[in-house]
This record gives sequence, structure tokens and C-alpha cells, in this order.
Amino acid sequence: MKTIIAYFSLIFLLTACDSKPNFAELCESNSEICNEFQEDSWCKRERITVGFSNLEEKLASSDLHKYHQLIAYEDYAQCMVHASKIEHIKLKHKQTMRVDNAIQAQNRIKEISKETITSDHPHLLYYHWSRYINEESLNKFLAQEGTKALENSRSQYNLATHYTKKDPKKTLTLLYRALQLYQPDQKINAEIFQSIATIFIEKQDVKKAYLWLRILRLHSPENKEVTEKSLNNYVVGYKLNKTLLDKIANITLDKIEAGTFESPKV
Repeated sequence: MKTIIAYFSLIFLLTACDSKPNFAELCESNSEICNEFQEDSWCKRERITVGFSNLEEKLASSDLHKYHQLIAYEDYAQCMVHASKIEHIKLKHKQTMRVDNAIQAQNRIKEISKETITSDHPHLLYYHWSRYINEESLNKFLAQEGTKALENSRSQYNLATHYTKKDPKKTLTLLYRALQLYQPDQKINAEIFQSIATIFIEKQDVKKAYLWLRILRLHSPENKEVTEKSLNNYVVGYKLNKTLLDKIANITLDKIEAGTFESPKV
């Protein structure tokens, strides 16, 4: 009975991973997860994501969970590498600690990569292709095109990135499909908006280019490449109907976030 209670307690923690007290509780029950890295004030969000991805794998090991681990460790390692470049005048040990944490994360990435090299999961296949240029993984991934295995937003986007230089029309179709497959509770990959806008910029379709740049701005206002000033200059330069296009952009983003977006004809 104690084992069952502990199991469901961990499930509760996993579904509430944004709560700091819950992460603290996770650490009390799974000290090996939280003691993996030396404590630091930097990269807390990334460290928490690593912790919960490890808990996810611990509760129910799967290729998908291992993929989540890889991405979490990558984000943490990148954050730690950046943090380690910040020089501490009084606390020199901080830099050493952050370098050690980054190395530890990179070692875990290598370990999990080795564990998953033979996996046929589409996310892992594309991971091994994009990170290690594994041709066999790419061929297996492409062989799944048109099957249920790739009927998800991430895989459609991954397919789109493969066809970017080969077939712009197919790329656009896949990017739209990626947006259509999003569910309301999923985090949207803002790079999809950027990619769609880029296609229309290259096609010199200024209205649609502005529309998707505006959607990107609405979704990711922190994006430094697309600012209100640059969008306004775009409107003035091409004499666009800003009011109408902004209205369409808002409606489109609302549909994507609600999971009701339908792919337009290309």
C-alpha cells in the first residue's frame, strides 16, 4: 500500500511541476535526482525541468521520456555554459561549479544518446540525425512519413525542416499541419511562425509575411528580431492595411492556441 501511495504522490508532483514546493517535495522523495548538480542560483527553471524529466522516466521508462530527458539536459547545459562565462571577482568557485554542472549534463546527454541509438521513435530518430548526422536515423525517420507515428506537431515541424531547401511548398504544408495538430495544453514552437513568415518573405508575398510576423510578435513579444517598430515600418513601406491584418493575426493565433486551426490550401 505504501508503494502505491508513493507512486500516486509522484504522479501528482509530475503534473504540478511548475510549483516550487512540489519540486522541493520531489527532492525529498528522490534525492538522487536533485543532487545530480551542485546548487546554483542560475538556470533554476532548466534544472527543475531536468528533475521532472528524470522523474517521468523513473516512473515509466519510455523512448519518449528519454527524448524529454535529452532536451532538458541540453537546455540546462546551454544555460550553464552561458552562466560559466560570467566572471565572479569574489566567488571564483562559482565558475568552476558551473563548468562542472555543464560537463555533468553533457555527459548525461552522451549516455542517453547511446541508450537510444537504436530507437525507432520519430523524435529520437530526428534527434540523432540533427545532432549526430546519423544517416540511418534520418532514413528511418523519413520512412515513417505519412504514418500515424509522425502525426504530431513536433514531427511535422521536423519534416518541414528537412524539406526546407528541397520543396518550399511541401515545407509550408507541413508547417501548417504542425500548427493544426497542436492541442490547447501544448507549448507552441515559435520557430514555426518564423519559418512560415520567411517562406512568404522569399515569395515576396508581403501581406502574408506581415501576418505571420505579427502572429510571431503576438505569441513571443520578447523576440528581439520582430519589434513593433520593424512591423510598423513594414506596414508603411508596403502600404498595408494594418487594422485588418492585425485582426486576422489575432484570430489565427487564438485558433492555434485553442486547437481549432485548420491548414489553409497552399
